[in-house]
Amino acid sequence: MRWEKAVADGLAPGVSHAFGIFDKTLCGIQEAGMSPSDHSWLPEREDACGACREAASLIDSRWPRSMRSEDARVSVARRL
Repeated sequence: MRWEKAVADGLAPGVSHAFGIFDKTLCGIQEAGMSPSDHSWLPEREDACGACREAASLIDSRWPRSMRSEDARVSVARRL
C-alpha cells in the first residue's frame, strides 16, 4: 500500500494522514488548502493514522494483485 501524505496547516502534528479524494484524508478530515505532498504515506509507520490505515487496506484490497507491489503508489492528480 502506497499513498501520498496529506499536508495542511490544520492537521494535528505527530499523526500522518493519507491524502484521498475530494481534498480529504482517507479518514475523512477536510482542511482548507489540503493537498498531497511529494512524500509517500506508509501505513506501517508508527505515526500513521489508524483510520487512514484501515481505509487504505480496504481500498488497496480491491486493486488487482499486480497493482499492490512494493513499488505501487496511489497518486491523486494535483490541480493546477
